[in-house]
Formats: sequence, structure tokens, C-alpha cells
Amino acid sequence: MEFILGALGASGAVCFTNPLEVVKTRFQLQGELKKSGNYKVHYRNFAHALYVFLNGSRLGIFDIAQKKKWLLKKDGNISLAKSALVGAGAGMLGGFLASPLGLLKIHFQSNSAQSIAVGHQHKNIGTIRGLQSLYVQYGVVRGLWRGATGAMVRIGVASAMQLSTMGLMNEALVKHGLLTNDQKVLCTLVSSMLGGILMAVVMAPFDLVSTRLYNQGVDSNGRGILYKSYLECMTKTFKQEGIHGLYKGVFPCYLRLGPHVVLSMTFWDMLRQVEKKVSNRINKPHPH
Repeated sequence: MEFILGALGASGAVCFTNPLEVVKTRFQLQGELKKSGNYKVHYRNFAHALYVFLNGSRLGIFDIAQKKKWLLKKDGNISLAKSALVGAGAGMLGGFLASPLGLLKIHFQSNSAQSIAVGHQHKNIGTIRGLQSLYVQYGVVRGLWRGATGAMVRIGVASAMQLSTMGLMNEALVKHGLLTNDQKVLCTLVSSMLGGILMAVVMAPFDLVSTRLYNQGVDSNGRGILYKSYLECMTKTFKQEGIHGLYKGVFPCYLRLGPHVVLSMTFWDMLRQVEKKVSNRINKPHPH
């Protein structure tokens, strides 16, 4: 049930934030391995550019950890270190499991008319046929799980930041009397808004590397043409494009990430409250 609720909460958020995700992807691929001023700029800014399995697994694992009280210190307060560790582990597992779908998602989102295309363009043949084609051509590792390392690092960092800061912020809001325990959904809304800012700044370079590893073209053996590893992608980008290159798309990244975090965590919390009420009614002893 924890995994189902996490997936439903994230799926609801994606319905609203997918257009922002497309914009973010194209910003990150624009001018790949080219110095500023040496490439045609199709997307000048966010306004101009604007012309679920994954979250289910990581949120489900974190929910179990909360219920088992694995995230608490001896005094009963939330441990930042434990929350970050569980969040990172859950995120990396979710990133690995959902990597084939993440790979196809980037291929679909980067695909556009040739006049405004950025990055390598992949033929869009649909999800099921796309997965079949990757498997037949390159096998499991170089086909379906190509670029999984980038996704695991990206989501591990994001999940550690999101899930650890959420708990601490919720605790602080109640402790300082700004909100009460009865305002659970409002606490989640406020803390996720604040946490989204921190997440976007910290994870932007990891998000960009993950996008480029997924989107790069491959040779006949399924090996990446531009990058052979996660570290090579990071260092090549920095050498060719500077620190600005690693933070390409950070603003649309936040505009996409902020609403997504707020919506997914709010939906997830609301669903957990409903599940808790239903469970209490079912388990409530009946008078004889």
C-alpha cells in the first residue's frame, strides 16, 4: 500500500508538471559541449521555451521507514543523517528500477522539429516498442539500463534533499508554533515549497548529466558516442561549457521541480491520511 500511495501521489503531480519537464530537458541539451556564443540559441529563456513508478518506490520505502521509526534519534526527534541516508538509498533504488522509462522519457522530450532541435534526436516509436527496440538492438545493460548511473546519482541526491528536509521543516513548523499537528497537509505544502528551492540548486548539475547520458547517441555496440561514463560527462561539460554549462536549465528545473515536489508530496500526504482513516475504521473493534 505504501508503494501504491507514493506512485499515485507522484502520478497526480506529473499530470501538471510534464510540460515544464520538456522545457527543462531542452534547455539542458542546448549547446551541448559548445562554448557560450558558439551555438544557435533556440531557447533564450523559460518564457520563450514554453511556446511514475519511480516515485512510488522511493516514497513507499521512505513511508515504511517513517512508520518503523528508523528516521528518529534516541530523543524521538528526526535525524537528518538517517533521513538523508534512507532518502538517498530509496531514490537510487527507484532510479535504477525506473531507468528504462526515464531513458525513453528523455528521448521523447528532446524530440522536436529539426529547425529547433537540440541534442541527439531519437526516433519516437512509442513506449512499448521503444523498450523492445532497445532490448533487441543492445541488450539489457547497454539498451534498457544505459545511463542508469546518472539517474541513480541524480535521484539519490534529490531524494536525500527532499525527504530529509521535508521532515525537519515539518518538525520545525510545529515546534515553533507556526503550524499545528492538525494542519498536516498545510505543513507538507509549506515545507515542500521551501525544500524545492534547495533541491533545484543542489541537484541541477546532476540532473543535467543524467539528461545528457540518456540522450546521447550510441554506436553499433550501444556505447555512448559523447560520454563513456558519468564522470566523463561531468568533466567534459565543465571543461567545454564552464560552471554555467552544469547549471543550464536551473531556472526551468526549479519551475518544474517546485510544483512537482509540492503537488506530489501534498497528494501523497493526503492519500496517506485517507489510508490511515480507512485502516482505523477497518481495524476498529466492534461492540458485541
